[in-house]
Order: sequence, then C-alpha cells, then structure tokens
Amino acid sequence: MYKLYSMQRSGNSYKVRLALALLDEPYEVIEVDILRGESRTPDFLAKNPSGQVPLLEVATNRYLAESNAILWYVAVGSRLAPEGRIDLAETLQWTFFEQHALEPSVGAAYFWLALVRGGRELQKHALEDWMERGYGALSVMENHLKTRDYFAAGHLTVADIALYGYTHVAEQCDFDLTSFPSIRSWLRRIESEQRFVPMIKLAADVSVASARAAQAL
Repeated sequence: MYKLYSMQRSGNSYKVRLALALLDEPYEVIEVDILRGESRTPDFLAKNPSGQVPLLEVATNRYLAESNAILWYVAVGSRLAPEGRIDLAETLQWTFFEQHALEPSVGAAYFWLALVRGGRELQKHALEDWMERGYGALSVMENHLKTRDYFAAGHLTVADIALYGYTHVAEQCDFDLTSFPSIRSWLRRIESEQRFVPMIKLAADVSVASARAAQAL
C-alpha cells in the first residue's frame, strides 16, 4: 500500500489524494506540516532532499516526488493515463501547462490571499502579475474546453486532475470565473465523478514568517 506524505492545504498534495480516490487506490496518508518545518527535518530530507510535499513512498525506501510525476505513476494502466501516442502527448502537454502557467499564478495567489494572514499586504507587489498571468492561463483553458468536455483523450485524465487542483479554488483568491462558463461546467463534471473527494476546507491562518518558508506548496 502506498504511503503518501501530504499537506491538506497544499493544492499539489490534493491532486494526488484526488487521483488515488478516483482510482479507489488504498493508501496511508502522513500529514506533513511544512509551515512548522516538518519537511525540513533530517528524516524527511533523507526521503526528499527538496523538502517538499507531496511525496509518495512506492516501495520500501523508494520515494517519488513532484505532484504530476506522482499522478502519472499511480495512473499508468488506468483510465486516467491514455496509451495512444497523441493522447499521451496531449495529456503531458496539459500537465506541463499546469505547472508553468496555472500553479505559479493561481496557486501562488491562493496560498497568499486565501491562507496567509497579512499575505495580501505582504505580496501586493505581486498581485497584478498573478492576476494577469492567471487570467491568461484560465483563458487558454476556457478556449480549449469550449469544444471539449476534458483536456485530452476525450475523457478524464491526469491532465484534468492536475488542472483541477488550483482552478477549483481560484475564486477564493480574487479570480472571477463568471466569464468562464466552460471551466465552470468542467469543474462540475469532475465533481460529479463517483469517487470524487473535496479538498478539506481550511480555516487556519498562517503566519507570514512561516509562509515565506512554504512557497513549495
């Protein structure tokens, strides 16, 4: 059984939990609070020198980091990982897009604006850039979904799970999805999956000092 080192407030960790749930794959979850330095202990760094979550133990003393790499690992051989050459490439394309276009903008805004007390003031210099790049990424997604139900292969894949992680919380950090009807329909489509599980609602505030050390969420 997999052992997943995860943080509930991490969108990247949530992507892995969602994939495992949709696949009905049993796993043990170990909560790692990186805001308290729990990912910087010698024990954790021996498992993952980058000190980040999620981290999946796939076999005894064998660990896999990076959320989208983990998604592919658990999905291979399932409906979430297409086998056809072009479908596979397009699915990879959207997982790359998620990490270089969506996560650095919407993901960063979510962390600082929705989770960190005082984060808006601290990061006010970055807000305009986050909004511009985030809306740009959402527009690309919206245009793609206007003629498709899913991002690749004509069905739910790891590309959708990767993109869902931060898109579904975009409205919690100043992004308005009103003008993105295709994205909103796509979100509902994923949430209607039989084994869908939500990301736990967060109420705790995070200190700014801790937040500075936690941008690897």
